[in-house]
Amino acid sequence: MSTLDPSSLRWRKSAKSGSEGGTCVEVADMNDDVAVRDSKDPEGPRLAFGRAAFGVLARDIRAGRYDR
Repeated sequence: MSTLDPSSLRWRKSAKSGSEGGTCVEVADMNDDVAVRDSKDPEGPRLAFGRAAFGVLARDIRAGRYDR
């Protein structure tokens, strides 16, 4: 995992995220990794994934594998 100063990360939401908040996550590039955080708790915990693992996660989300 890359080590970067968290304050230097440029967070972004999906273009499909609504402006009303709710259950959104934000992502940021970290050189070879992708950081993820809860948009409602920007100072809270963050996860980091390798790009390949994040790609698998994103594909699974798009396929609805985590829908309730």
